[in-house]
Amino acid sequence: MEKPCSLLVHFDKGSAAMANEIKADLEGGDGPAKADAMRRAISLLINGETLPQLFITIVRYVLPSEDHTVQKLLLLYLEIIDRRDPAGRALPEMILICQNLRNNLQSPNEYIRGVTLRFLCRLSEPEVLEPLVPSVLANLEHRHHFIRRHAVSAVSAIYRLPHGDQLIPDAPELVERLLASEQDASARRNAFLMLCTCAQERAVAYLLSNADRVAEWPDLLQMAVLDLIRKVCRSQNRANKGRYITIITSLLSVTSTAVVYECAGALVSLSSAPTAVRAAANTYCQLLSSQSDNNVKLILLDRLNELRTSHRDVMVGVVMDVLRALASPNLDVKRKVLDLVLDLLTPRNVEEVVLYLKKEVVKTQAGDLEKGGEYRQMLVQSIHACAVEYPEVAGSVVHLLMDFLGDTNVAAAVDVVLFVREIIETNLKLRVSMIQRLIDTFYQIRASRVCSCALWILGEYSLSLSEVESAIATIKQCLGDLPFYTVSDEGETTDSAKPAQPVVNSVTVSSRRPVVLADGTYATQSAATETISTPTVAPGSLASTLNLRSLILSGDFFLAAVVACTLTKLVLRLEEVQPSKVESNKACTGALLIMTSILQLGQSSYLPHPIDNDSYDRIVLCVRLLCNTGDDVRKIWLQSCRQSFTKMLAEKQFRETEEMKVKAQISHAQPDDLIDFYHLKSRKGMSQLELEDEVHDDLKAATGGFTKDADDVNKLNRILQLTGFSDPVYAEAFVTVHHYDIVLDVTVINRTKETLQNLCLELATMGDLKLVDRPQNYTLAPESSKQIRANIKVSSTETGVIFGNIVYETSNVMERSVVVLNDIHIDIMDYISPATCADVAVNTVIQDEKEFLNHIIKSTNMKCLTPPSALDGECGFLAANLYAKSVFGEDALVNISIEKQLDGKLSGYIRIRSKTQGIALSLGDKITLKQKGGS
Repeated sequence: MEKPCSLLVHFDKGSAAMANEIKADLEGGDGPAKADAMRRAISLLINGETLPQLFITIVRYVLPSEDHTVQKLLLLYLEIIDRRDPAGRALPEMILICQNLRNNLQSPNEYIRGVTLRFLCRLSEPEVLEPLVPSVLANLEHRHHFIRRHAVSAVSAIYRLPHGDQLIPDAPELVERLLASEQDASARRNAFLMLCTCAQERAVAYLLSNADRVAEWPDLLQMAVLDLIRKVCRSQNRANKGRYITIITSLLSVTSTAVVYECAGALVSLSSAPTAVRAAANTYCQLLSSQSDNNVKLILLDRLNELRTSHRDVMVGVVMDVLRALASPNLDVKRKVLDLVLDLLTPRNVEEVVLYLKKEVVKTQAGDLEKGGEYRQMLVQSIHACAVEYPEVAGSVVHLLMDFLGDTNVAAAVDVVLFVREIIETNLKLRVSMIQRLIDTFYQIRASRVCSCALWILGEYSLSLSEVESAIATIKQCLGDLPFYTVSDEGETTDSAKPAQPVVNSVTVSSRRPVVLADGTYATQSAATETISTPTVAPGSLASTLNLRSLILSGDFFLAAVVACTLTKLVLRLEEVQPSKVESNKACTGALLIMTSILQLGQSSYLPHPIDNDSYDRIVLCVRLLCNTGDDVRKIWLQSCRQSFTKMLAEKQFRETEEMKVKAQISHAQPDDLIDFYHLKSRKGMSQLELEDEVHDDLKAATGGFTKDADDVNKLNRILQLTGFSDPVYAEAFVTVHHYDIVLDVTVINRTKETLQNLCLELATMGDLKLVDRPQNYTLAPESSKQIRANIKVSSTETGVIFGNIVYETSNVMERSVVVLNDIHIDIMDYISPATCADVAVNTVIQDEKEFLNHIIKSTNMKCLTPPSALDGECGFLAANLYAKSVFGEDALVNISIEKQLDGKLSGYIRIRSKTQGIALSLGDKITLKQKGGS
């Protein structure tokens, strides 16, 4: 299939016997049989078969048929066959078809006339069309609108041919006359489009003369008007720009949503005046609230986001209208709305926005929302961003959000506790009330990660005596009675808090071990059973107050270590604020009892997994610290942690500020750019919008605010010369690189005094590039030019090469001439942009760099690409690259950068890169698990 086709229907390859059957049905069949045979013939032709002997049969037996279906299929057949010989001239057999087409154009049946006129729109042979022109023009005055609309399309198609102005020289006048008296909407639209394409001045004159009545026109014609306005304003001067804007604003109130949407886009593209932009933004917001389709909402939000980038001041005024789109049940729409609103926050609207988000959070408590937990997480993150940027609003929402610390959606609860942690550091006025609120709601927290963060907050920001005592009491209450298990006289080990915490899910473990009796001897027979409640606790049950106990008894010893550290900080601070030494010692003793009970539980054989080494060392460190406290250690525990957190927040704020500075950079005008000042001209007869538009344009020109469609310098850099100036055919290409395709706009100029026939641009590619379009033949008049577009698909990021030649024929030389084109090299940098890569932090007990490297190599089955000679010596630094390939051919590259600290420990990062995300995540988990060594 080397030729272009206008339709494609799948059909299995036929045989010679099938061709004979088609021919027999065409010769002797009735109407339905001929129609079926024509369908099979068309299907074979568009799937690559030739059927050379079929044309004469169709001329003899199909042309005379009066069946409408057969006549329609005949036109389809004529559309897909080759109507030209190898020299580019129309086939003589097509003359046989002309009489039939003329009869169809004069048929008393409107359907036959209409489909024939529509067929003529696809013909490009002047020899065939010239005898049919009078019949086509006669149909412009037919009584039926169906025929008139297709007659206008046929006139437009013929006039747009290379020599169409010779076939119908007065086509624009005829169509303009028709447009003035036509009533059918489709016919008027086709006529107006013909004038827009072929005689733009007439279309503009018609539009301006009927500017007051445009709002009453059919929506099809209104859409064509908007296209014309865009085209005119791009190519011509700005003399009538104000009148065009007035026409567009009059169309903003029509009933057609498609027209209103296009009006808003056209208004923004034409004018930068605040009134025009505000009208467009209000239109988008109205459509956003009235349309129910989620795809439409997403498109409208994209348009509003584009307005935000260039007209932020205007968009700030419609923030609340945008927020109403949160009523949509679709999470993608909600996420886009929140992202847009967060970029439009100002000190004047932030309180109103936060109040609206607060109401939305309350709605999610009802439980009838689909994916309410995920939506609540998005709201929490948005409120967090508002409060970080404008701390004064934090007080109105932080207490409400703290009610969700015990949310069943763990991600939402984590976001809440991170929000609380940041606000309590940055907002000193709320610190006391937030600590009290956290103490009151701590028992509701169910997730281990949320508990850990909440405990850190209590340990760092409980400063007064009452706060420290309340925090210690709350932790003790959530831990329950100590020890965590006891051995009764009968030899049964039970949970000591069993009366206060009914067992929901119990695991009974039997154990045989000797029991020491009172006299020091061992019992010969004993059986110990332990019943430990698992952390699956029914919400609202009596056990909900013992959240820490449930999590620790489930084996979460990391949380147990956090409890120990928090108690250590609280006891150290209590010693500073508590004047009574007795009370301080009592609190210290209670904390030590809790830590030793945790260690006892962790080393017992009744839990499925014993305590890990990290948590054990951490708790033992806390025990030693409380037993022997020094000033240096006290300073580290009570001050250094918060200082590190403050530094982290400052760095985060600094990065965000730098990113905002980069985004805020605007392009400035060149020193020699011209500025036109209209302020001294008369403004009589101008509307407020026109006046505002011109003033705003002047200001933007003076300040360099105009953003061009594309940088002219970059455009020139992308024009590539394909042939030499002395070649008979000169060609140059403008290369446009998109994400997944490349568009070549090739300008071909005939520099000879002869007509070039069958001129073809033949291209080929090397690399992961693929041509989309098949080459077509063109006829090029002497010293004329032709624009040829070629589309190329890109399937991977690698440097590709496009090469080819131009082939043509002349009347003097029988052979085809060839002009070889210069190669086009596609730069890989067009597909590369900066991006971030997540790191795996090094956390290991290994203290030698090379030993750690060898351990990672052994654990991951990877090979070290860095040569051993580059790793020699002892410098305290190491950087190495590891590589591996799976059995499926997937690559993985690991970069290790580590440094030995003064205390002998290793620190640094491990970065993983792979073609698929799954390998990167799996390798990251494996390295995190194995990097400590000894496992």
